[in-house]
Amino acid sequence: MNANTPYAGRPGTTQAGHRSADDLDEVTPIQRRALRRDVSRVAAQTRDLLPDEFVVDSDITQGIGGPQLTVAVQPPIGHPVSAGFAPDVSLVEDADTVIDDDECAEVARGLAASAALQVKQAMGTEFTPTAR
Repeated sequence: MNANTPYAGRPGTTQAGHRSADDLDEVTPIQRRALRRDVSRVAAQTRDLLPDEFVVDSDITQGIGGPQLTVAVQPPIGHPVSAGFAPDVSLVEDADTVIDDDECAEVARGLAASAALQVKQAMGTEFTPTAR
């Protein structure tokens, strides 16, 4: 019964539960550069909103449905936070960017706020705030 499903795998070529390489679109070097530029722009805007103690990084990986863009923030204390994108790479040929300015700014603000909240939660109530 499992042999007739697309996730059963092809003997010798595709593992069970994985998609065939033929099903995935190839990302061209031009598309990869555009994706790298956009995810770096989100990371740079996030860095501008946070102090130097926060580490911000970005990455591009190949996911099941295509490229996956990730921006992550490691606060000085607390848990890391991240945001992921699954952009439509076909837009790279038509537009100069895949992630528009509004979405870039929104994600950067959200990541910065989440990272600051992680620090606040990790510190708890042990410290008295210096100002209100």
